[in-house]
Parts: sequence; C-alpha cells; structure tokens
Amino acid sequence: MKKKMFVLSLGAGALMLAAHAASAQSRNCAEHSQVVERLADRWGESRQSMGLAANNSVIEVFASLETGTWTITVTEPGGPTCLVASGQAYQVLAEALPNTDAPA
Repeated sequence: MKKKMFVLSLGAGALMLAAHAASAQSRNCAEHSQVVERLADRWGESRQSMGLAANNSVIEVFASLETGTWTITVTEPGGPTCLVASGQAYQVLAEALPNTDAPA
C-alpha cells in the first residue's frame, strides 16, 4: 500500500518526464540490468516500487533508505531503461485517502 501511494503521487510527473525523455532520445539510457547495477553500486539504491504506464512503459522508483537518494526510471517495451528524475530526501509514506463522504 505504501509503495502504491508513492508511485501514484509521482505518477503524473514521471509520465510527463518519460514522454519528454522518450521524445528527446535522452543519452541517460542503458540496458535495464546495467542501470540497476549502477544505481546499486554507485548510490546504494534498490527498487522500491514500480508501475505500468498507459503506453506500456514500466516506471520504477529506486531509492536508498540509508542516504535518501532516489531515481525514477522508464523502460519502454523492448527498449533501454532511461533515467528521468533523481533527487534526495526519499521518504516512505502511508497516507490514507482523504474522507470525501458528505457530513452526517
């Protein structure tokens, strides 16, 4: 549940970044296994969540729970994995949805 909420909160931004990265043919792309290895070796990041975008691209969030660094990647069907965003201060949240029921 925690991971779903995080992916949903970043989903819209990640999709916009993914579309931009795909159209720009970004040079921050490589084979998926190489990207995963590099994020683990260099930043201590592991996959925290993932989801499927409307265009069948796989969106993944990698993060280090020790240092707080994070990276969002997009892998298009049959294509390389591209870095689309990164930053610091990663947090795992478990926020409930707001109550939208009418008052009694």
